[in-house]
Amino acid sequence: MPQSVAIISGIQRMVLYETRARYFLVGSNQAQTKHRVLKIDRTEPKDLVVIDDKHVYNQQEVRELLGRLDLGNRTKIGQKGSSGLSRAVLACGIVGFVRFLEGYYIVLITKRRKMADIGGHSIYKIEDTTMIYIPNDSVRVTHPDEARYVRIFQNVDLSSNFYFSYSYDLSHSLQYNLTLLQRPYELWSSAASSGEEEVHTQSKQDSFDIFEDEGLPTQVVYGLQTEPYYKYVWNGKLLERVKDILHHDWLMYIIHGFCGQSKLLIYGRPVHITLIARRSSKFAGTRFLKRGANCEGDVANEVETEQIIHDASVMSFTAGSYSSYVQVRGSVPLYWSQDISTMMPKPPIRLDQADPYAHVAALHFDQMLQRFGSPIIILNLVKKREKRKHEKILSEELYPAVINLNQFLPPDHCIDYIAWDMARYTKSKLCNVLDRLSMIAENVVKRTGFFINRSDFYCHTLRPDDRWGDLGGHIASSGRVQTGVLRTNCVDCLDRTNTAQFMVGKCALAYQLYALGMIDKPKLQFDTDCVRLFEELYEDHGDTLSLQYGGSQLVHRVKTYRKIAPWTQHSKDIMQTLSRYYSNAFSDADRQDAINLFLQVYQPSETKPHLWELPTDFYLHQRSTMALPQDRRSYTLWWSEGILSYLPVAYDEVPCDDTMKKVKVKRVNRFDEAIDIYTEFFKPYELTCFDETFCIAMTNSAQEFMPKTVGVDPSPFTVRKPEETGKSVLGFHLSAGRTSTLIGRGSRLEIQQQQTVKEPYGLNLAEFPSEEDVLIYKRFAHLGESQHTVERTQHIKLANIICLEPVSCFPDDSVFSVCPPQVDRKSHDVFESHVMLGQGQVRALCREDVLMYREYVKNRYM
Repeated sequence: MPQSVAIISGIQRMVLYETRARYFLVGSNQAQTKHRVLKIDRTEPKDLVVIDDKHVYNQQEVRELLGRLDLGNRTKIGQKGSSGLSRAVLACGIVGFVRFLEGYYIVLITKRRKMADIGGHSIYKIEDTTMIYIPNDSVRVTHPDEARYVRIFQNVDLSSNFYFSYSYDLSHSLQYNLTLLQRPYELWSSAASSGEEEVHTQSKQDSFDIFEDEGLPTQVVYGLQTEPYYKYVWNGKLLERVKDILHHDWLMYIIHGFCGQSKLLIYGRPVHITLIARRSSKFAGTRFLKRGANCEGDVANEVETEQIIHDASVMSFTAGSYSSYVQVRGSVPLYWSQDISTMMPKPPIRLDQADPYAHVAALHFDQMLQRFGSPIIILNLVKKREKRKHEKILSEELYPAVINLNQFLPPDHCIDYIAWDMARYTKSKLCNVLDRLSMIAENVVKRTGFFINRSDFYCHTLRPDDRWGDLGGHIASSGRVQTGVLRTNCVDCLDRTNTAQFMVGKCALAYQLYALGMIDKPKLQFDTDCVRLFEELYEDHGDTLSLQYGGSQLVHRVKTYRKIAPWTQHSKDIMQTLSRYYSNAFSDADRQDAINLFLQVYQPSETKPHLWELPTDFYLHQRSTMALPQDRRSYTLWWSEGILSYLPVAYDEVPCDDTMKKVKVKRVNRFDEAIDIYTEFFKPYELTCFDETFCIAMTNSAQEFMPKTVGVDPSPFTVRKPEETGKSVLGFHLSAGRTSTLIGRGSRLEIQQQQTVKEPYGLNLAEFPSEEDVLIYKRFAHLGESQHTVERTQHIKLANIICLEPVSCFPDDSVFSVCPPQVDRKSHDVFESHVMLGQGQVRALCREDVLMYREYVKNRYM
């Protein structure tokens, strides 16, 4: 039966060659067996002329092509000194093409680093890029403001938290990508037959079809390529000019946010925990300059966080076990802002526009219903009680908006609203913030469920859990599907939101590990290796998102809300607060201009004011304010057509006509390189070092958190004291290597030397061994001395040598000769009959065998 698989990009390595009239971008696959050539004209001063040669070259053909280009572009015939074709840049991807006031630039990725692996699909982080001006100097028309635009554009640091993959769609969730592969084959067969691309015909060398000469049919699979979710794509506008011209292998979409992966070892069994955060490219910006929502329903600081758990012992998407859980953070979906001209740490909140029918909130929740399904659960963490109204203004507007929208939705799919003043509970000494969050998380996960690509294990029947039966979501034939999502917000969506998301993620992680058969009940405790590993991932995730939006790392962390943070943490919190204030006051405006230019929200032109001359970017993000809307949306039927009929399942994941148009289907040979994820991951054509592989360098729970002493339970689900682990929950080590600084210099060195031996082996070699161990060692040394003096021809007598117990199962042995053990006659007969049976000679049954067989038949069938 044919399968559905994702198509791997055929261009992963690029070389840019330069002549006076053209750039030639030669792209190849990872194995460098297939090549494509892109021609970029350099004679046009302001237009972009790109020609995609549709031909696929092999290595010999591309060498001949480059040789002809080199020969044809030399200034004199036969001249060898100066080449007509020069190599300019080595690259591994195209970010896009951009133009300011002069000609076009091409932005190339020159360095990458692997950050995660999901089912053999590698996820890379951009480490370095280069920006090359395309037109030749002879046709260049200079403009005095061009250099300033280039500096603003380069203020977006592409080497900071931008990610891409050649074979995995990062803009969609794992649930979307895997459910797409599990759709009925009839859909793909009809789509492939009606499309323009037919069966991929190749030569015998390329197809690797061993059954072709035997007259057997070629094994065909359906290669799928999905259209990205452009809301989370950050270079969509930069590729917009060429996406209809170039082959899809040239197009590579990048996301911005966070990606981290760690390995959880459960008694040696590897489980990978991956955290992916996708930052929205709509209404993107910095903290005080982007608040609330725009007229299209896009909110500020909107980030989709997905945690993926999979059993790393099986790599394949079809045979492996994969689970994911998605949650969202984003600003309160209202028209509101804060005036930063007052230079106050907390500028007053103001509502910019009246929205009595919750129009902008309706647009926002319509997007969420379409992508996530129902229920949509809002966790609002802003303050309720204040001496002077500040955050409370937002709650007083959001709650009526949700009530207004819910009256038109069916009761089963209404938006849930949970308001909880987290800051007030934190100040109370009687209330435990995380216990309250844990209760909320349990209810949320039970309602939304989570995604897993396999049915329940038999162990769930053997050891049933009451909470497992109450779990929500949609149960399909191939597993479970998450329906709905939790949307968390405070004012900034940074500190409080990250802690709340961590608690929900911790609860979901317990259910995911239970579903994978790793634990016997869906419950995880604090101060275990597993939770500490997960907490570290979430803190890195929170710090990264906070730096992108707020200009500093997190101020309040999980340890702060657990009230176990050391006193040194308070000084760090003060420094982060000052750093955030400085960034908001002095550098956010420049960062906002850079984001607007990179996302092409503002496109420079000689006929309109420059970017730095605009008093505000309000009209760049609120496009409908510049024109009257042609089609006014209904205030009562505020959702898009077709969404309600499929709820609680998300409309984007339903195989209907609209969603099928976003998927390109191609029938390919199952041995084609374009779908061979094994070759893509293991790279058998390269000489690699095992120690340098990504899975070895990954953060490891056994290495980072498991105690280094013998006699402690190595399970990552055992609650440990801070001094029992290599990396303490308090953020510092409590090992003897640190405490020895209180002792004198001579004894300190001695203790440190003992510690280096004790940590890996669990033994303190400074202590003298026991008498029994010394006696055994002397016997062993005497045995070795005696055997080295024995000649090979000499008869060995071990009577004079004290034997160790146990040395061997043989009575007489040495390093030169072995005396075989004695075998009795009965064992010899059993072995002889076994050998004869293998040769086809069956011996006659004896009376005991016949009686034994009769007894077996009697007990079995009578």
